[in-house]
Amino acid sequence: MSKVDDDAPGLAGEVPHGSRLVGGLAFAVVSAATFGLSGPLARPLLEAGWSPGAIVLVRVSIAALVVLPFGVVALRRRWDVLRRNAGLVAVYGVLAVAGAQFCYFSAVAHMQVGPALLIEYTAPAAVVCWMWLRHGQRPGPLTLIGAGVAALGLVLVLDLVSGADLSPVGVAWALAAMVGAATYFVISADEDNGMPPMVLAAGGLVVGSLALGLAGLVGLLPMEAATSAVAYAGVDVDWWVPLVVLGIVTAAIPYTTGIAASRRLGSRLASFVALLEVVAGVLFAWLLLDELPRAIQLLGGILILAGVVGVKLGERTTAVDRSLELP
Repeated sequence: MSKVDDDAPGLAGEVPHGSRLVGGLAFAVVSAATFGLSGPLARPLLEAGWSPGAIVLVRVSIAALVVLPFGVVALRRRWDVLRRNAGLVAVYGVLAVAGAQFCYFSAVAHMQVGPALLIEYTAPAAVVCWMWLRHGQRPGPLTLIGAGVAALGLVLVLDLVSGADLSPVGVAWALAAMVGAATYFVISADEDNGMPPMVLAAGGLVVGSLALGLAGLVGLLPMEAATSAVAYAGVDVDWWVPLVVLGIVTAAIPYTTGIAASRRLGSRLASFVALLEVVAGVLFAWLLLDELPRAIQLLGGILILAGVVGVKLGERTTAVDRSLELP
């Protein structure tokens, strides 16, 4: 069975194409759109008195309950596969699930949803650097240009030029979320571990839930909740409604479809396509919270998203060049 991860074109000699590419892009869009809803849904809960840790714990626990039965079925009693990858699942659950989401919600508690997402989604540049340093997969010129354009976009998102008032604490949390997001893309794209996508998603969500619960029990994470109604677009809803939606729609669905997308597209391309989460997050923040970044920040967002085109073209060009070098 040939490896089709376009992060290793030297091994495969090809990039995703045909139905695999179309399927991967479809999964990536669904994952990005549903992930993008999480910040706008969480913001009113934070303002109502919920702590980021409590929201993430409920969200990840609900997702784990939903995905776990499917993960058990996909495992097909091959428990040795899970035992061999116990360490990988633990890292995925702690960093890519619990860590990324807690840090992102902590960022949203200090800044607008749009800028927080845009900072977090400098993760593709981190993925490119990791694949280069760790696996020697040197990015092509177009890939580097795309990463550079994204970096310029980040400067505009932070509004460093005009000296806008941006919470340093929020920026720090968003950068920490970026590390978790990069971990998510790298591990999700790894097909060599033998774990079906649903098994990785279920295992990561269960580990993430346990890690968050343990951190709350020992006092590392504040666990504060409230039962007052929250408002979206001027409409009050019961507190439990957004929590259920957060668990099912913005966690169970995007984690499973995101892993499926990464397996088909590779971590670099999947991470750049996932920048569509920024567009979805800004759109949902506007519709639900009447919250829109400044014009210069939106321009920065456009530049960051332009990296998708650069990386896509760069990946295809690099893969073709390497395939021509094969005997």
